[in-house]
Amino acid sequence: MRMLVLGAGLQGSACAFDLLQNPDVTEVRLADINIDHIAPFLAPYVGTRLIPTRLDVRNREATLAHIRDCDAVMSAAPYYLNRDLAEWSIEGKAHFSDLGGNTEIVFEQKALHDKALAAGVSIIPDCGVAPGMVNIVAQYGIEQLDQVDAVRIYVGGLPQQPEPPLNYQIVYSLEGVLDYYTTLSWVIRDGKRQQVKALTEIVPVDFPSPLGTLEAFHTAGGLSTLGFRYEGKIPTMEYKTLRYPGHAKIMEAIRDLGLLDLKPVSVKGQQVVPRDVAVAVMNPRLNKPKSKDLVALRVTVSGKKNGAPATAEWNLVDRYDEAHGISAMMRCTGYSLAITGLMQVRGQVKGLGVLTPDESMPGAAYIEELAKRGVKLERT
Repeated sequence: MRMLVLGAGLQGSACAFDLLQNPDVTEVRLADINIDHIAPFLAPYVGTRLIPTRLDVRNREATLAHIRDCDAVMSAAPYYLNRDLAEWSIEGKAHFSDLGGNTEIVFEQKALHDKALAAGVSIIPDCGVAPGMVNIVAQYGIEQLDQVDAVRIYVGGLPQQPEPPLNYQIVYSLEGVLDYYTTLSWVIRDGKRQQVKALTEIVPVDFPSPLGTLEAFHTAGGLSTLGFRYEGKIPTMEYKTLRYPGHAKIMEAIRDLGLLDLKPVSVKGQQVVPRDVAVAVMNPRLNKPKSKDLVALRVTVSGKKNGAPATAEWNLVDRYDEAHGISAMMRCTGYSLAITGLMQVRGQVKGLGVLTPDESMPGAAYIEELAKRGVKLERT
């Protein structure tokens, strides 16, 4: 297999590393506009199977030339590029997957379904943790019950050693986190999609020691298209973010004071965007590259099986890989993207065209692939 990974940041680097662990992968092109600094855990592969490639992925012809040379494309590029990258992959007759995170873009990619079918390729957006991993696991649980009453998904990227006041560290993008904290969240209630305010309806979620009790609250984006698929079919469906207790109330106060607003305000004669100031001030305080992280996850599907009440539940607590210097968030996100690309090339996905992870990925095989990498979803 010859694989093209777009984006050499945290998640793209983890994706490339995972692909290089597979002997069937003969070449990985890791493409980015800035390729001068390769992650240390990738250094042993440079010059053999790993080819660092300087590429501006906004350049159609240059990107398409690389796509035509590869079997599959995995995009860890910014979400707003993924619609065009999917179309170019169809033109280049290569499978495509991405980390997604924007439901409107996913629907734009869905419009490419017939073109992808005609090209004989699969296009799978939203292949990270949430959306991605949790949607696949939720679908797997839905398939195991005769009647589904509720699907509840909880996910959080957290420091192993929390420090006040927020007990949080940046695990991907502070800008992205603040978007989720300020955007309405889609849920299904009484079978209908509706929106609720982020950071609200806090509930405790217990994990085994030493992690203990976390809090869960609404944030945007995690359900993605899963909520559209099951509107009118499942009474209750929701996605919530996990944090250490007390985080949501602090961030709610910061938000409600207007400190995360995007509308400029006048400060001493200068127009200033409050969120820009918040990011500039908070980013250096929450960016802790030497602090080890973890990912906590729970997916609960409840309903009936053979006429009796039944629940299918999966839990995950994954931690920083000290041997390679790869964070838990990189493992869960980048490895999920790599698994998707590998299964596409092997013909293990459920069909061609444009399909979301819950529509295309076989749950049991996907969970088994994660376990091979030490990312173990425990069913309870």
